Amino acid sequence: MARILLAEDEEVLRMLVVDTLEDEGYTIDEACDGEEAYNLIKENEYDLLLLDYMMPVYTGLELIEMIRKDNNQTQIMMLSAKSQSSDQQKVLDAGANYFMSKPFSPIQLVQRIEEILGDAE
Repeated sequence: MARILLAEDEEVLRMLVVDTLEDEGYTIDEACDGEEAYNLIKENEYDLLLLDYMMPVYTGLELIEMIRKDNNQTQIMMLSAKSQSSDQQKVLDAGANYFMSKPFSPIQLVQRIEEILGDAE
């Protein structure tokens, strides 16, 4: 099954997403800030990165730019309450593949991940 990194600084949301995705059979690594996420990305291979927009140390946007500068082509989905079209476009222009607005339901997230990783399974 696919390996996913979740970078989210809100502990309750992180726990909910991890529990939901593990119940679906995914292997999940967690990071609570952008620096921890970046270190995990350098050490491991992931099928998908789920990044929060607003995190300590490095924002999700800064993290995307760093990842792409390293020529890492892993699929990236940004999770953010900043859901205006200009914010979404900024994220996609930085190199994210997908954007999901907060709040979202766990079912929505699972369905979206299945769509993204369906061909990778």
